[in-house]
Amino acid sequence: MRAYSKEDKLVLDTGVFIEYIVRRALYRSIVERLFNKADVGRIKLYTTPVTLSETLYIASRIYEAASEEDPNRLAADYIKWIRERVSVIEVSNEIIFSAGELKKTLHLALPDCYVIASASAVDGIPLFRSIEREMKPVLNKLRVYGVKFLEELKI
Repeated sequence: MRAYSKEDKLVLDTGVFIEYIVRRALYRSIVERLFNKADVGRIKLYTTPVTLSETLYIASRIYEAASEEDPNRLAADYIKWIRERVSVIEVSNEIIFSAGELKKTLHLALPDCYVIASASAVDGIPLFRSIEREMKPVLNKLRVYGVKFLEELKI
């Protein structure tokens, strides 16, 4: 098994996965390159169970809004596709407590705190689609945790 450097281990947030299924999304090509690099073993992608649940919900809503037939099945198929390419980090006591502490100090959505805590647990980079409104006041703190955004990736 290949040893990956911290920069080659990315823990993906929901926004990254959603970017991939929206054909005209701003960062879709970057996410496509991420998956391609992971497929050939150049990087290692991770996510959390909470992120997958959130992705399932949002994907089904997107498919429904696009008038796709059986949006729930399409969303479930997308989750299965993701799971073939991305390692799901088991939620440990360390991650539970770390995510809770991050929630208290950063005041971000709990799923975002799980991405950051999980990235720390695997010594990887937490990756988000873009800087969200609630992230702006704590952006300097997020940088301390190694948070990156799709527009910053050199892929």
